[in-house]
Amino acid sequence: MDLEPADIKPVITRMKRAHGHLGSVIRMMEEGADCETVLTQLAAVDKALSRAGYAIVATGLQRCLTDEDSDVDLAKLEKLFLALA
Repeated sequence: MDLEPADIKPVITRMKRAHGHLGSVIRMMEEGADCETVLTQLAAVDKALSRAGYAIVATGLQRCLTDEDSDVDLAKLEKLFLALA
């Protein structure tokens, strides 16, 4: 499944935001932040990346459902989806 840039633009934006957030978490750790704060922020980054992955899979499913000539392998898409779980 090829990703259309226009379809995944919001996903890219979300991932860039998560990238910046991860940088902040690393800085917090380097500066000696407390464990609870670091883990809370790290969980937020993890959730953002997971949602980005789900959005990519959803884009593939949507494409598969709307395109009669789709070459999307449903079994492969399911495997990718389950890899995120």
